[in-house]
Amino acid sequence: MKDIDWIAADWGTSNLRVWGLNRQCQVVAERSSDQGMAKLDRSGFEPALLALTNDWLPQNRQTPVVCCGMVGARQGWIEVPYRQVPCKPVGFDVGGGPETRDPRLRVFILSGVKQTGTAPDVMRGEETQIAGIISDDPQFAGVLCLPGTHTKWVRIDAGEIVRFRTFMTGELFDLLSAHSVLRHSLDGKGSDSVEFATSIEAMDAEAAQLASRLFSIRAQALVSELSPATAKARLSGLLIGAELAAAKDDWFDQALTIVGNGPQAELYAEGLRVLGQAPRIVDASHVTLIGLKWAYLQIAKEFP
Repeated sequence: MKDIDWIAADWGTSNLRVWGLNRQCQVVAERSSDQGMAKLDRSGFEPALLALTNDWLPQNRQTPVVCCGMVGARQGWIEVPYRQVPCKPVGFDVGGGPETRDPRLRVFILSGVKQTGTAPDVMRGEETQIAGIISDDPQFAGVLCLPGTHTKWVRIDAGEIVRFRTFMTGELFDLLSAHSVLRHSLDGKGSDSVEFATSIEAMDAEAAQLASRLFSIRAQALVSELSPATAKARLSGLLIGAELAAAKDDWFDQALTIVGNGPQAELYAEGLRVLGQAPRIVDASHVTLIGLKWAYLQIAKEFP
């Protein structure tokens, strides 16, 4: 692993993903584990990092490790202060890093972004994806949707995060699926695109009926043999549809990009298509890595 000059790390709540990069910022190695923030106390972060990178580290120098995500949260390795919007998505003016026991490591943790005032909000990790979007397209202006457990809608203008909103839709889906009466009507198999689209349209027309329509999933399963696949599609459609209705001022008639991977990003894209929009989708892992590369180049200027 002599070609590895620095390490990029995307450290979320559930998982850790690392890339080893050479001087030209080309990826020469990649690994991941399930050692996300939620599984670690403060003493566990350095061992979790070394478990993936120990054989990448030369003995005769420090290797920079640039981290984004929940590793910088209050429950993370160290708490790194937020930067206030409007701001560039990634800046190292208030970033920082923990002291490490292993002298081969020099860890930098990127700060998150906060919004104060009448609509307080925070993000950690998404700002690095946004930096990747802007690095790829410096003239980008529009709205980003970043689906996840807590989905972000972000307004970008002149290379800055102008404002953003977070919706707990993913977490609500998990809670309702596993811990509410609806759990008896759902399973993880199959899909129903027609029911999903119908539920999106229902919320666009009358989002105030969300709570009532949620219970209809259980009621119809009891009296009309609603299939588990259709019940799951309805739950997804109602929750995403309610979010799209609430966020309509953000996405309607805007240049809209979804930053995501896999089924969840596709559901958001399909929901928006049902409502007459044509979003593009970019790969979240790709833009995260671009954002980390951009941050590393800034750090290298400050800490040669």
